[in-house]
Amino acid sequence: MTATILEILKYVLPSLIVLISSYLIVQKFLVSELRRKQLALLHETQNITIRMRLQAFERLALLMERVHPRHMVPKVYISGMTVSLLQQALVTAIRSEFEHNLSQQVYVSREVWESVRQAVEQEIGMIHQIAKRLPPDAPGKDLNAMISDYLMSLESQLPSEIALSIIHDEARRVLSYGAV
Repeated sequence: MTATILEILKYVLPSLIVLISSYLIVQKFLVSELRRKQLALLHETQNITIRMRLQAFERLALLMERVHPRHMVPKVYISGMTVSLLQQALVTAIRSEFEHNLSQQVYVSREVWESVRQAVEQEIGMIHQIAKRLPPDAPGKDLNAMISDYLMSLESQLPSEIALSIIHDEARRVLSYGAV
């Protein structure tokens, strides 16, 4: 009987060793393949995300350029407008530009988005402050001239310029280090 058990073990034991080692090798291969595929998927996803973030930075930079009074006033001003009409047209145009880009906040940091939002609010506030100095029915060219004078006399940067700087800094970081 012991001879029979030994005879069975002689065949079963090597088979078990081969089965266990095959299982371990296949499992190690499958785990490494899974990791490789996960890394490839992560890399591909990261490339897509970086592209989308860079597009968001581009759109927000364009927004900051568009709402800058230097660009906005000539775009909106029509000869014969009153101060009230020009003020209203400027604020409406700025808000429209901002609302058109609301979805970009998903792709940028909170710091960038807050700087953009604050820049828009401050640009609108600046227009209101300058317009208050003039009678509402005065010619719009007076408001145009006062905004131009204000821009020329300003020693610090406008809010849109500060936000643009923050956008550029974060875009550089994303380009340098990938998704942050």
